[in-house]
Amino acid sequence: IFATSIFKKEINLFIMKITKEDIDALNSVVKIDITANDYQEKVDTQLHDYRKKANIPGFRKGHVPMSLVKKQYGKSVMIDEVNKLLQESLNKFLVEEKLDVLGNPLPKMKENFSWDEDQFTFEFELGLAPDFEVNLKPKKAITAYKIIADDKMINTQIDNIREQYGKLITQSVVEENSNVTGTFVNEEKEIEKKSTFKLEKIKGKTNLKKFIGAKVGDTLELKSKGLFTDDHMLMNVLGLSHDDAHDFEAGLAFSIEEITHTELAELNQELFDKIFGAGLVKSEDEFKNRLKEDAEKQFGSQSDQQLLNAVTESLIDNTKFDLPAEFLKKWLAVSGEKPMTVEQAGEEYERSEKGLRYQLIEGKLMTDHKLQITYEDLKDYTKGFVRAQMAQFGDNKIEDKELDDIVNRVLSNQEEVKRLSDQLKNEKLLKFFKENIKLKTKEVTYEDFIKEVYK
Repeated sequence: IFATSIFKKEINLFIMKITKEDIDALNSVVKIDITANDYQEKVDTQLHDYRKKANIPGFRKGHVPMSLVKKQYGKSVMIDEVNKLLQESLNKFLVEEKLDVLGNPLPKMKENFSWDEDQFTFEFELGLAPDFEVNLKPKKAITAYKIIADDKMINTQIDNIREQYGKLITQSVVEENSNVTGTFVNEEKEIEKKSTFKLEKIKGKTNLKKFIGAKVGDTLELKSKGLFTDDHMLMNVLGLSHDDAHDFEAGLAFSIEEITHTELAELNQELFDKIFGAGLVKSEDEFKNRLKEDAEKQFGSQSDQQLLNAVTESLIDNTKFDLPAEFLKKWLAVSGEKPMTVEQAGEEYERSEKGLRYQLIEGKLMTDHKLQITYEDLKDYTKGFVRAQMAQFGDNKIEDKELDDIVNRVLSNQEEVKRLSDQLKNEKLLKFFKENIKLKTKEVTYEDFIKEVYK
């Protein structure tokens, strides 16, 4: 009732016969027949070289009988040459036939295989990449966030700057606006940690009452639970890990060593010059606008990364194609440093399937729309990267020869090449997506962006 169509193609490489049978659109078997005529000449050459170099007791070097050399080394040399020929012919076949394979060819084990014969047949399973079209027009538009720095954020940033450049004033007693420095101690928990914090971070009227009016030299008895407005502060003030801070509950003795108050820096030309350079910002409005521009420029990279992630998910969800799943599971089972069981390989496939699908989608997009990265592209991109790095340190006048030397050094490091190539690839894809994917722009504050995207 059901018929399976098997396409068979033969090709002669060297002298041997190579046959490819298509089991279906995603799976093939390549059969390679090797006879003595294919490898014997190279085996003889190797054995003659062995004879010249062989050092066997009872014979002068270079005068060992060939029969003895063949007996001692013949089989191992033959096996080595057959394996070399097999790998070379299989690779050449895949290239000449332009086969887009996933993973690597898997040898099929044959029963009763013996190296005592003079001709051999080897079979390899292939998993083939699917043929598909990328769906660039999903029904639902993808949200492209434009993150704005609102007045609340800018005013908070200005307060932080004024405090950072402010002046510390020593106080005799703790007041509501104080910074308190002291040492937390709990002998049983082996805690002895000196820390500084703002009194405004202390939580609850009971705790605040213990601090207000206290002096240097006083020791306060406190409880860790509910001590700060944010429990994560225990990580810093007590030197705890994140997990330990969440579960930590103990009594603490806090010895006050210093009490200060921060007198905020004035919003004046002196402060503007310290932040942005002499004369570049000349008024409070210009200061706010510059802070807003800089913040939104930084937010741009975060919104771009979010867009790239969202488009990736959309393309995976909306571009349908099958994969040679069973082949890939078998390949995963033997391709790693340690062999996997069938169950482990199945679990690994489930974890990696989405990533593989996007690799195929990404590769097709880059090929179909000519987004591939050339060496010249990478070199120009690296020059821009180096210039930007130098500018951060105030060097804007780098000579061309010096720039070329730096770029060549950077591109001699394979890890840097991969990192910069990935960055450039993502920039090209992002530009392509912005021009070709259905998007809807949404303006949000940074706070709302975090809530929406990261829940």
